[in-house]
Amino acid sequence: MATKAALETQLSVVAGFENPRVELEQYPTPPGLAAHVVHVADLNGDVEGKTVVDLGTGTGMLALGAALRGPARVVGVDVDAEALDTARENRVRVGTTTPIHWVRGDATRASLCVDEPATVLMNPPFGAQRGREHVDRAFLETASRLADVSYSVHNDGSQEFVEAFAADEGGEVTHAFRATFSLDKQFDFHDAETTDIDTEVYRIEWR
Repeated sequence: MATKAALETQLSVVAGFENPRVELEQYPTPPGLAAHVVHVADLNGDVEGKTVVDLGTGTGMLALGAALRGPARVVGVDVDAEALDTARENRVRVGTTTPIHWVRGDATRASLCVDEPATVLMNPPFGAQRGREHVDRAFLETASRLADVSYSVHNDGSQEFVEAFAADEGGEVTHAFRATFSLDKQFDFHDAETTDIDTEVYRIEWR
């Protein structure tokens, strides 16, 4: 198994959004964070030989990270066709030969049916935009239907919500860790060139 550092280096070539949409909270997942999530998932036996689904894949960072760790196949779902075009280009940059299916669709209403063991990896919107509050709940609902196990990135202070939601859906949070999300300036309302956001990552087993 390649190291987490090596995986981060491989993912450093992944291009971000060409025309990010603020209403979709399109912020590229940093390579370091993606490598951390994928590496932990792999160490727990949740990637190799499995179907991995990246809900809200954007330009493919988590999907491509998983593809480099020997899954049976990867599915990346996103509503933005332009982002998926970039994801396809990023696959060429990364050079993985793992089967990847890029699916255009709303990740909160994904009609996918996965018969084999599946793992969801996702960095859902935090719900910071008006009218998009609690959108991460809808992503978790999809994960609970699709996956045996999911890994998701949430805003700092989400533990009570995530644990309660998982319990209501018959799931259980088995692992949780903090991570830093480095956010580069990409919208006019951003003041700093780079902002570090405290986030939390949760592994949930769904039953």
